[in-house]
Amino acid sequence: MTTTLPKAHSSIVEATELPRIIKVTDNLYAAAFSLMKLLPARYILDRAEAAGLISPGTRIIETSSGTFALGLAMVCRLRGYPLTIVGDSAIDRDLRTRLEMLGTTVEIVEHTGQAGGIQGARLARVAELRRQYPDAFVPGQYDNPDNPGAYGVVADLIGDTVGTVDCVVGPVGSGGSTGGLAAALRQTGPALHLVGVDTQGSIIFGSPDGPRMLRGLGSSIHPGNVKHAAYDEVHWVTAPEAFHATHELYRAHGLFMGPTSGASFQVASWWAERNPDSTVVMVLPDEGYRYQSTVYNDRWLREQGIVPAPAVDGPVTVEHPLDAPAAWSRLLWARRGFDDVVLPVVGS
Repeated sequence: MTTTLPKAHSSIVEATELPRIIKVTDNLYAAAFSLMKLLPARYILDRAEAAGLISPGTRIIETSSGTFALGLAMVCRLRGYPLTIVGDSAIDRDLRTRLEMLGTTVEIVEHTGQAGGIQGARLARVAELRRQYPDAFVPGQYDNPDNPGAYGVVADLIGDTVGTVDCVVGPVGSGGSTGGLAAALRQTGPALHLVGVDTQGSIIFGSPDGPRMLRGLGSSIHPGNVKHAAYDEVHWVTAPEAFHATHELYRAHGLFMGPTSGASFQVASWWAERNPDSTVVMVLPDEGYRYQSTVYNDRWLREQGIVPAPAVDGPVTVEHPLDAPAAWSRLLWARRGFDDVVLPVVGS
């Protein structure tokens, strides 16, 4: 009798870049990633290598204060690329330690009044470093089309596992995952309903810029990869609501995930309950281990003045982003462009 042994993965990147597809309720599925940004990090560098833009030894420079930085650090370490990450105070001590152990140079910048808030300050520093190192490569997660392009393989996995999908729900930061999944899945199902999850203080969908306690989604800039006309709905959620949903995702379903996953679950579970005949897939970007001392820590929550609590009545539906209250709210974006939604109608 011949036994076929399972194939060993070629690297930790190959082993962990794709999500697990998990049935959560009768019509709600999770695409649960260990580290979602590992996929576009690997894909962008693959494409750059194929185009002859980089080779081992080329300096990589990028701005990130979260999981894209970690994904790049893993790939760069394995392939011999020196990496500089420009981040801000959102890079906690544990994440910085992990980055530096992988050989990454970490630069922390402060907001000093530049346009675009702290993200504008980070991008300004990347531009300075690019002038200093003209042969360096900048992946450019916010504008590089290879970011959303990386998610075609995830769409294939979802199609093979779940079948026809009626709705995708996911957090929006760079626009890569939700935009990329929708573009790929709509090739065979153009009616796919796309729900983007944002937070107050993010300008992506027209809200005023401001501080964001819920990090990992939202932005103080308009990423080029956010194609507004792709979205059917936009939801804004608060940190207390999303943190409660993060805890509930673990308590009820055993999925130990980060707060952007909680935000996604908050909206997706509500949408799936109200559309029981639709198959819904929610994007869960990363696991919860990075957040054990924060989102999962009662003392930290008290110090921040946050009491995780559900939004019992669901979202408030608004007609314009400026009408959204400081609570869970929802706007039927209806695949319109940014200006079509945000700018006032002439003559009104």
